[in-house]
Amino acid sequence: FSDPFINRQRANGFIQADRRLEAISQERIRERNKAPQERQREICEDYYPCELYAFRHGYAAAYRHYFGRRRTK
Repeated sequence: FSDPFINRQRANGFIQADRRLEAISQERIRERNKAPQERQREICEDYYPCELYAFRHGYAAAYRHYFGRRRTK
């Protein structure tokens, strides 16, 4: 236990590049393909009255209350 640091060659042996790149690409795919409920929750979180309503009644009810009745003509 003479030196707490290791050299770069040994440090690179701990992390395999293929797995890191694959994990990053999988995370990006998950970000693109969000569930509808997650999108609705994010929209509700951005609108403060909706977020307050969600704390009391839940995000699904809050989204329906504030954004569910919108209709375009």
